[in-house]
Formats: sequence, C-alpha cells, structure tokens
Amino acid sequence: MNHDALSSLSPAAQKALAAKPMAAKGLVPLARPADMTSVLYQIAATDPALEGTASATAAGLPDAILLGAVGDATIDPRVVDWIALRAGDRAKIFDAIVLGPATADPTIATLAGKGDARQVDLIAQNEQRLLRHPEIIAALYTNAKARMSTVDRVVELAVREHVRVPGLACWDEVARAIGAGAPVATAADDAVFAQAAAGLAELDETPLVTGDAEKFAPELGEDGAAKAEAAPEVDEKKIPISKMSPSQKIRLATLGNAFARAVLIRDPMKMVAVAAIKSPGVTEIEAARYAGNAGLADDVIRHIAARREWTKLYGVKIALIMNPKTPMTESMRLMPFLRDKDLRNVARSRGVPSAVVAQARKLISQRTPGAK
Repeated sequence: MNHDALSSLSPAAQKALAAKPMAAKGLVPLARPADMTSVLYQIAATDPALEGTASATAAGLPDAILLGAVGDATIDPRVVDWIALRAGDRAKIFDAIVLGPATADPTIATLAGKGDARQVDLIAQNEQRLLRHPEIIAALYTNAKARMSTVDRVVELAVREHVRVPGLACWDEVARAIGAGAPVATAADDAVFAQAAAGLAELDETPLVTGDAEKFAPELGEDGAAKAEAAPEVDEKKIPISKMSPSQKIRLATLGNAFARAVLIRDPMKMVAVAAIKSPGVTEIEAARYAGNAGLADDVIRHIAARREWTKLYGVKIALIMNPKTPMTESMRLMPFLRDKDLRNVARSRGVPSAVVAQARKLISQRTPGAK
C-alpha cells in the first residue's frame, strides 16, 4: 500500500508528534494503541531521518499494543498494512490482522503469499473477501506452504462464482482442471504434493537451465528435422507424479523447478503441458529447447511462438522454424531473420511443411541471385 502521511490523527496523536524524536522511540505515552502505531507510521512517512527509528520501534512493540491497534475499527488501513510488514511474522499479530476490522484486501493478499499452512487456511475462510479481491487467491496459490486441499477449495469457489483470478498466467488451465469435475484434494493429496515438491528440491536442475539461448539451435536428424529431447527420468518413489491429479500437476508445474517443467510439459493432458510453459520460472534456454521439440503439444509451441521476448532470440527463431508444429504465420514471420547457413538447412529439411521449405528457397534466391 502507499506509504503516505495520514490525513487525520486524534488530538492525542497530534500532540505526540510535537515531540517526534521521543515519539519515534515510543517514549511519548498514548492511551490508545491505535494512536501509538499511527504516530509511528506518520513519523516514518514524513521524516526520513527518523523513519528507521520509528519502524524499529513499531517492530518491537509488545503483542498487547499491536493487537489493540489492529483490532481497532477506527485505525487507518495503511497503518495496519505497515504493521503487517514489520510484525506480521508473529503468529498472534498475523491472525489479528487477518481478522481485523480495518485490514485492507491488498494487505491480506500480501500475507497470503507469506503465511504458513495454518495461516493460509485462516485467510481462506473468508470467502467473501476472496471473491471481492481475487488477488488473494493468486497469492495463496503461489505460496508453496499452502496445502493443496486449501488451494483446490478456493479455486473451486472462484470457478463456481465465475470469478477470474488475475496474476496467474495459467488460470485458464487451473480453472479447467477444477471445472472438469475432479474431486477437491484431500489430506492424502496434500501429502502427495508435499512429497513431490520435496523430491524435486533435491534434484540438480542445472543441465536444464544452463546454456546460451541466443546461440541455441536444435540438433538436426538425417532428414534435417529437429530432434526432440527426451523427458528426464522420474523416480516415482521420491516424486510420485503418476499419483497426482491434473490440478496438482498444474500447480507443481507453476511452482516447481526446471525438472518439474521438463517432465510436466510432456504430460499427455494438454492443460498440464500448457501450464508448464506458462510457468513464470521458464528460462530462455528452456524456451529454446522446447521450441524445437515436435513431440510437445501444439498449444505449447504456439505459446512460445507468441512470446516476443522469446522469439527475439536467434536460437528460438531457428528452433521454431524447424518445428512442424509452429504456426505457419509465425514461421514465415521469423524466416527472414535467419542466417544463410540456417536458411539452407530449412530449405533441405524434410521435417517442416513444404510451404516453409519453399519460402526458405525463395529467400535464398533473393539473397544470392542464381542460387537454387
């Protein structure tokens, strides 16, 4: 929330501000906890020289004062947000802020992204707030500490009430997985998801994310077509992906590492594969590798081709053009950027559409008159 000065303060708080250095240290007596925290907020907002002192004082206030402040219906929501950033890691304060009458929705969204499983469950109980401010659902979804059963329940709520959740690139896939009639996750599913996440954390993902995407080009087979990379092997005892529901896989693809994405992008369910490529963790080298893999779903390749921040890389251009699943319009758009050597590889390839081959030969002819 905005760190602005408060427009109004009680007479007692205004009087305390007359002695800013002492007030910043919490040495000016104020009867109402809301007044004390509001004064500290005001000092921090308006006096850079005392901001650090006021913030440290607020962070060190006893629970009783902070609980009284956040439980006061008259306190400015900006002060509650400020307290949340400084003392929200204390369980009692966290709970009081979540249940507080003056807490703003964006503050709850911030806490939803930081809380532990119990705290997230507390936030998830207020369905009216979730529907009013669906950004809370997005924060909850991306919090790895949130239980899968809690996530499924709030997603099902949003889908049922026709509320679209912003901030999740894979929301369409998330909603489809729940809307497909799949049962909401149980405690047993929570354990499976937690086991998979823990197993992934132990794996070395370095080979999957290193390299130079700008220079990357797919390995070509004898027919001139790009070779598809095999999926990494999964130890089901440590990472029980086969036991996971579509909604679990989609969340794992969203929150997991490169290994998780490399496995799930090849999932037979298209919505899982698409969620993997939409994951915010996908690197440029991953995009370049996937761009040339004709074994992936059409929608995955289409998504890569539509991402201009990826197609500006030369390696991604080559990989897409050599992939027969790339939309023709995208291949044609990218082809003029190819170097002569790579353009000739396209012209000789038997693994891409004939129209792409014909266009490559045409460009070669234009660049080198007399060439065939």
